[in-house]
Amino acid sequence: MAQQNTEIVKTFREEIESGERFEFGNNWLAFLETLDDERILVAEKSLKQMLETDNLIGKTFLDIGNGSGLFSLAARRLGAKVFSFDFDDSSFACVKELKSRYFAGDEDWQITQGSVLDRDFLSSLGQFDIVYSWGVLHHTGEMWKALDNVTMCVKDGGSLFIAIYNDEGTQSKIWHRIKRVYNQGFLGRLLVKSVFYPLYVTVFLLIDLLKLQSPTKRYSEYKKRRGMSMVTDWKDWLGGYPFEVATSAAIFDFYKSRGFALTNLISTNRLGCNEFVFKKL
Repeated sequence: MAQQNTEIVKTFREEIESGERFEFGNNWLAFLETLDDERILVAEKSLKQMLETDNLIGKTFLDIGNGSGLFSLAARRLGAKVFSFDFDDSSFACVKELKSRYFAGDEDWQITQGSVLDRDFLSSLGQFDIVYSWGVLHHTGEMWKALDNVTMCVKDGGSLFIAIYNDEGTQSKIWHRIKRVYNQGFLGRLLVKSVFYPLYVTVFLLIDLLKLQSPTKRYSEYKKRRGMSMVTDWKDWLGGYPFEVATSAAIFDFYKSRGFALTNLISTNRLGCNEFVFKKL
């Protein structure tokens, strides 16, 4: 495992240096500074709603691409035995930090570094009652392979909870180019941020004024959406590369052909993620 992790980190750093990958983990490290009990409770609520359960006691939970580690923490607090992994070395550090804060020494929360594209690694983990991967698989560079690989981790009768960027055709292609520019060094990041940060603030301000609502409310209440931070999500969206998309119908057909039935869905008709919960038959 140590040799494997060394290769993972090496590949990760090479892709960042060549402009082929966004440093998701650094963004999540900044997010942890804003993490509080309210965000954790919101994350728990979102898991309960999508999985249609009050708790995860007696369940095993695999967090693929754990990011900040927030949802691994939420699942553990809901009673699940959790296994977390991420390809990004800073995200790996994030989840270790959260475990040390809230569940230090807990044997029912295991953490390692690995890639969802590595089938040998995934097979070594075994199978789980719940496999969770929110907004991750479309950033691997090989989304359809990743979507297929996660199926091996789900127990018969278990649940697969994923979120994948919606395919908006031309808009998605334009955003692919923008994200590519963002990752081409300092000037690329400066250009994209200089255009879109002021644009977001201005557009949201005008919308709020037209609706006669406080412009600050949008930012203060954003955490009610899965416990996330608006600024963190802006940066993740602008820089999130590799970047792939799929229609909800394509995802449905893909998993239906692999013996999964859709049990819950939150879909969007715009840019953003479609959320799916499938049951393995």
